[in-house]
Amino acid sequence: MIKSGFYVLFAGLLAVLSSCGGGKPGELPAPAPDPADVFGVDLNINMETIDSWLGREDVAYRDMRMLFDPADFTAIGGSSVLSATLPGFRIVPYPYLATLPPLPVSGAYEGPALYSLTWNAAGEITDAAPNYAESAMVLADLFPRDKAVFLMCGGGGYAGLTRALLIHLGWDADKLYNIGGNWGYKGDKGLELVGTSSDGGSVYATWRADYAFMDFARMTPKKQ
Repeated sequence: MIKSGFYVLFAGLLAVLSSCGGGKPGELPAPAPDPADVFGVDLNINMETIDSWLGREDVAYRDMRMLFDPADFTAIGGSSVLSATLPGFRIVPYPYLATLPPLPVSGAYEGPALYSLTWNAAGEITDAAPNYAESAMVLADLFPRDKAVFLMCGGGGYAGLTRALLIHLGWDADKLYNIGGNWGYKGDKGLELVGTSSDGGSVYATWRADYAFMDFARMTPKKQ
């Protein structure tokens, strides 16, 4: 009887673990951009909940920040240095993907990008012209269409711009999540990229980052 009861209890425990994914969340909720948020950060999967959604095989994790952004984000309480990210996130700087709209800070990046964008008065993309023969290939490699894509940045802006770009180019909006800005992350899963040396200086541990390097000099410019 004791053995029989043990097996019944064990089977029940397995059923519970199976239903909740063994401690991981189950099926992803549909993207739910917050209409009250200027960047459309997701209501369900964001910096407050992201720790519960890490490490999934059905998700591609992308951090859209530059390692060292020329824009003065310190003026709005942010940081121009990517000092920390989250495990599993590949760093794919948005400014290298497409031209930037006007930012509320000075010094924004103006260098090469895969696409040149045109916006209407409402801030919607009306045209995305590829600047290189490899532009579409790069996006296809970095943003798989068969997975959900979690987009993160510092404050939510670059992530929102990336989502808008991908939707304009034909990606499924139901697979794209703007999970917000890592500047406000308060969890315990952070991957530190900037530390302090023994003499009190800064150590930039960029080697810890999973960084998608784009060598524009080796790409083939398209005739405009």
